Amino acid sequence: MNVVTLPAPDDFDAWRDAARALAAAEVPSDAVIWQVGDAPADLFAAADVLASPAAALSSPGFSVPRAFLDLARDVVLAADPERFSLLYLLLTRLRREPKLLEDRADPLVRRLETIAKAVRRDIHKMRAFLRFREVTDDGGSRYVAWFEPEHHIVRANAAFFVNRFASMRWSILTPEVSLHWDGKALSEGPGAARADAPSGDPIEEVWKTYYASIFNPARVKVGAMLKEMPRKYWKNMPETALVPQLIAGAQARETGMIETARAKDHGAVGGNSAMAWDALREEAAACTRCPLYKPATQTVFGEGPVNAQLMFVGEQPGDQEDLAGKPFVGPAGQVFNRALAAAAIDRSRVYVTNAVKHFKFEQRGKRRIHAKPGAGEIETCRWWIEQEQLLVKPEVSVALGATAARSLFNRVVTIGRERGRPLPLPEGGQAFITVHPSYLLRLQDKAQAEDEFGRFVEDLKAAQALLGEPVRPLSD
Repeated sequence: MNVVTLPAPDDFDAWRDAARALAAAEVPSDAVIWQVGDAPADLFAAADVLASPAAALSSPGFSVPRAFLDLARDVVLAADPERFSLLYLLLTRLRREPKLLEDRADPLVRRLETIAKAVRRDIHKMRAFLRFREVTDDGGSRYVAWFEPEHHIVRANAAFFVNRFASMRWSILTPEVSLHWDGKALSEGPGAARADAPSGDPIEEVWKTYYASIFNPARVKVGAMLKEMPRKYWKNMPETALVPQLIAGAQARETGMIETARAKDHGAVGGNSAMAWDALREEAAACTRCPLYKPATQTVFGEGPVNAQLMFVGEQPGDQEDLAGKPFVGPAGQVFNRALAAAAIDRSRVYVTNAVKHFKFEQRGKRRIHAKPGAGEIETCRWWIEQEQLLVKPEVSVALGATAARSLFNRVVTIGRERGRPLPLPEGGQAFITVHPSYLLRLQDKAQAEDEFGRFVEDLKAAQALLGEPVRPLSD
């Protein structure tokens, strides 16, 4: 029996190195015991293991799909004590069954995907529900937050908070591990207790004011709120003290909103949601969460009515969008506008944005050539899309291309397989996937270009036809 002791419960690299060596030696899964302790991370690792995760599990005669690596990175963070054994079992089977991951009915694949989904959900909850409170120490102001994760996600989430709050000193305390950022370097400390975190501070009144401004009584569903925001997080969030009184007056406010809406043009932007959107757009203008902001001219944020029923999500701004500061104003934007008109969709009544907010390009002489955003850049920018979704609450979100679909679903999506049918979004509402208008510009054959443009127009019509339709669950 082989006993593998990993140094930490979330150490993907240590598991990867050990699993590679074991699988290369053809050690069966039932002959390995995985545990967490203080042993060296490379207990079973070969001396020449490469630093790259893909290379570490891929060598001559030994390769695994990229999808397996993505799945394993999430599953390793789970609290399930069997996760290491299950992943190793999948790895050994993949060597015999290379297309195993495509079999969604396989019990092992389904179980691991369920575990991974729970981990991703916990990562989202930490980002959404963690609240900092201000304290003073020898270095001045420090912001401290308390969070109780269900899985081992704290270290995996560190980069998000470093990028998001790079300019302030902060600490995140959890029962398992604590993170500390001094504005320059991230350090780690032992786990803490709830009593170690402050209970309140003056900025909570500012946060409560902001929360009250974006609280939309017309869209509040108490059951959905409880599902999205489990009560275990309520005690750590200052705004939840407002929830009872906000819900209590929701019906009266909803009636007033409906009457106001009847008296105004449906596409008009106004009220508290517009104020919250203005604040979000202003914050995005100073975004430095990924390196793309450095060469870009400016952040290109979304635009359109905050009460839009349709939201269109593109890939990223192009050269003209970067200069103008507006989405879809270049050649692809002209195709998009022409298709909207052909589909009888008024652009002034829809919300248009991009998955990535800064222009990524390669400089060739005086020209700036579009470069495809990477997975890390898409993930980093998802926070802005999530906030736009929360404020606009569109009934239907149309993903224009693979990058937009990946941003909305937080996974790789195949356009050819998913195009043209409604899909439920993880956070509510429906999505409809089609091609990006730039695809139509690249078609050289005139007849094919006309056919594809007509198909694109039909997609837009189908997406609009979903308005008011119930969300249909995905079939197995």
